[in-house]
Amino acid sequence: MDPSVDSYIDNSQKWPDEMSALRPILLGAGLDEAIKWNKPCYSSGGSNIAIMQEMKDFLALMFFKGALLDDPQSLLEEQGPNSRSAKRLCFRSVAEVESAADAVRRFVGLALEVEDAGIEVAPAPDPELVDELVERLAGDPELAEAFDSLTPGRRREYNLYFAGAKQAKTRTARIDKYVPKILEGKGFRDR
Repeated sequence: MDPSVDSYIDNSQKWPDEMSALRPILLGAGLDEAIKWNKPCYSSGGSNIAIMQEMKDFLALMFFKGALLDDPQSLLEEQGPNSRSAKRLCFRSVAEVESAADAVRRFVGLALEVEDAGIEVAPAPDPELVDELVERLAGDPELAEAFDSLTPGRRREYNLYFAGAKQAKTRTARIDKYVPKILEGKGFRDR
């Protein structure tokens, strides 16, 4: 047991009892624990398997490669519409943690098998860029080169943000606002 995880749980205002109930299940399944990304993270052999995430309405146990786990009862939930590999179990009480203990152990075992086999989530297909971005890139070779040199994840994040606007005028304004960051080689969230 990692003392930093003890401290994290002791200082939790949202789900300390649920985390305290979930923790021995994960450790009993042979996982190591540490604080990563400021959350209790569970790993094996240096590979991240799952992480506890305190949400407003539930405690999530997110499996990094949840999309690769056999889930015939559909217990694992999607993170969101743009998430590809991670899936989670959600808990709202200690009783829910206790009743899901066997499922948690099963998912940990499956996740360990996935890691041992070296299975990876397939890379995301290149997204279809929003029309306004396509036009802007076609008319500005320097911007096109800078955009193409970004990592696939950064290109995807920009495109998702631009595409999230309902009006063409707003999409164009968003693109205009972020051109300097793209030219600097920065991602959407980079400072």
